[in-house]
Amino acid sequence: MDLDAVRTFVAVVDTGQFQDAATDLSITQQAVSKRIAGLEKYLAVRLFSRTPRGARLTIDGQAFLPHARELLRVAERAVASVLPGSRPLRVDVIASRTAPSGLMRGFHRAHPEIELDVVTLFDVETAVAAIRSGAIDASFRAVAMPGRPLPEDIESVWVLDEPLQLLTGPAHALAGARSVTVAQLAGHRIWMPGIVPGTEWAAYYDDLVAEFGLTIEATGPNFGSDALLDTIADTPGLATFMGEQTRLVWPAGHGLRRIPVTDPTPVYPHSLLWHRDNPHPALATLRAHLTAAAASHDAAGTWTPGWVIWR
Repeated sequence: MDLDAVRTFVAVVDTGQFQDAATDLSITQQAVSKRIAGLEKYLAVRLFSRTPRGARLTIDGQAFLPHARELLRVAERAVASVLPGSRPLRVDVIASRTAPSGLMRGFHRAHPEIELDVVTLFDVETAVAAIRSGAIDASFRAVAMPGRPLPEDIESVWVLDEPLQLLTGPAHALAGARSVTVAQLAGHRIWMPGIVPGTEWAAYYDDLVAEFGLTIEATGPNFGSDALLDTIADTPGLATFMGEQTRLVWPAGHGLRRIPVTDPTPVYPHSLLWHRDNPHPALATLRAHLTAAAASHDAAGTWTPGWVIWR
């Protein structure tokens, strides 16, 4: 059904005259007549009877009128649903307890008027595909993995270098340290069952191992952070890495220790990715907010893999 014809039908009803409807719609009276004739042919009924005083609805026209008005309202809502800024900004934060989730909470506090839809996707390839399809507006990721550059239509900006911390149980050999150097970690077993080959974080930890001769194990099923914390708390020979801003809660009896790593401090590089043609106005606001927060960051004395290029 031709929506322009339906809109013209309603305009004739509201004005009572084909000429007045033509004026309101900024078209000719002939165009009005043609649209009404086309609509009547499509519906196989007469909608108007013409009188010296103007156009009057037939019985069929009266029956059609409320549905025509509703059809136009539905069409307006459909258009409004995809107008830039009319829907929530949809952002992937990888996981709910990570630093990107904290960055988005900070953005929400600064801009409570902006509607947000926060999601968690798996790896950078999944996130990029979602950005390109329009399923999400942006994603926090470590970018530019070896041999896997970002597509040309995907933009990125660095937003945060997150220091890694060593997490140990109370009986671990390093549990009493106020900080540990990277060199001190050589020979200790670091257990990270969440590392999945082929992901951007797997590439990051592969480079960390190669650079400093560390032992990182990804064996066993990944039952999530709670199970990981239980195992670390009960196993003196195991430790794990956690981002400084990763939010963790554990039972008081676990006695876990979060120990800064220094000399140098390994940092995980978070960048924001988006499609260069994305028109959502809140996306520019998010980028400005993150850029302002990143301006105070000091990367001195830190380490990132050589494949990370974001500045």
